[in-house]
Amino acid sequence: MKKIEAIIKPFKLEDVKDALTALEITGMTVTEVKGYGRQQGHSELYRGAEYVVDFLPKVKIDIIVNDENVDKAVKAIVDSAKTGKIGDGKIFISSVEKVVRIRTSEEDEEAI
Repeated sequence: MKKIEAIIKPFKLEDVKDALTALEITGMTVTEVKGYGRQQGHSELYRGAEYVVDFLPKVKIDIIVNDENVDKAVKAIVDSAKTGKIGDGKIFISSVEKVVRIRTSEEDEEAI
C-alpha cells in the first residue's frame, strides 16, 4: 500500500476528486494548507502599498491506495490538477506499513 500526498491549487480540488472517484478511489482526507515552492510567494499591490505574500493557499489531499493503483491515481491527479502554470503543486508517494479501520478492526487492504 502507498500513501499519496498531493499539494494542489484549491480551485482544482473538485476536478481531482471527480478523477479519483472515477477510478473508484473514494476515501480521501483534504486539508487547507499554505506554502511556497520555487516561486517564493509573490508581491501584491493593495491600496497603493506593495506587500509580499510568502505563503500561498493550497489544498493537500491524502489518499491510501493499493500498489497496483498508484500509477493510475497519480496520473489522474496530474491530469486533473495541471494548469501548466507555476504553482500547480507536487505529489509525494510513500509506503504504508499497516492500516486499521477503527470501527471494524479490519486491517490493511480490507481497511481501505
